[in-house]
Amino acid sequence: MTAPVDALDPVRAELLRAARASADAVLDRTRAAAAETLRAARATAEAVLTRARELGEADGGAEAARERVRGRQDAWAVELAARADVYAALGAAVRAGVRRALAEDAVSQSRLAEVARALLGAEARVVAAAEGGVTAEVPGRRVDLSADALADRALDRLGLQAETLWGPP
Repeated sequence: MTAPVDALDPVRAELLRAARASADAVLDRTRAAAAETLRAARATAEAVLTRARELGEADGGAEAARERVRGRQDAWAVELAARADVYAALGAAVRAGVRRALAEDAVSQSRLAEVARALLGAEARVVAAAEGGVTAEVPGRRVDLSADALADRALDRLGLQAETLWGPP
């Protein structure tokens, strides 16, 4: 017995292809931006540490230790802010790519509506989402197959792979 064919497979494949292509492009840009930001943050941290060493020689070891801690904390805060910016840019690019892919393929919209009805039943009220895709409801249940929701779920599936944004290419 063969497995049933899922009508959404071509849509999923195209969305995944478009999202991966968009993500790859964004990853290339964000890796470069993240590397530059990290380089600058590390340079700033090194400058702060150098200044802390100078202060330590002049004012004593205790003050230098406090300054080094502050320098590391400042550098870490800059790095975390850079990571948040990069991840936000990736999310925006993936959402835009999924919206574009859905806008270019009217069949996807009808397939998403079919999937929504398959999940909730034929009585489901299916509504086109403003940015592409659909949402559907029956009393007590709701399915969100909007472009942004599909993109966000794809990003969520990255999980720990998102950490590769901060590492070397």
